[in-house]
Amino acid sequence: QAQLVESGGGLVQPGGSLRLSCVASGSIFSIHVMGWFRQAPGKQRELVASIISGGRINYADSVKGRFTISRDNAKNTVYLQMNSLKPEDTAVYYCNAFIQTGITARMTMYWGQGTQVTVSS
Repeated sequence: QAQLVESGGGLVQPGGSLRLSCVASGSIFSIHVMGWFRQAPGKQRELVASIISGGRINYADSVKGRFTISRDNAKNTVYLQMNSLKPEDTAVYYCNAFIQTGITARMTMYWGQGTQVTVSS
């Protein structure tokens, strides 16, 4: 089994910045994709950004130019640097990863518990 633990959420004023971190731990053989989703009240969970093991990155159009995803493979950690935050970025942010827990194991999707990001003056 593997676990994902997020940190770094909080309250920030519009135009401010936050950095989210997500550490994968437990039985890990390899991690294919790591990414961030978010869910605002009354809305569906949506992809914010993802990064695959080869380095290819994908962003939602709404965050392009403002958010940056990065990954430290040695630490099994993915980061989301969020700049120029807007009130509409307010949501619970969830870390997501596809992890292989053993050499013969299947790739399995894991979710973190979520961290609240609130953008308000």
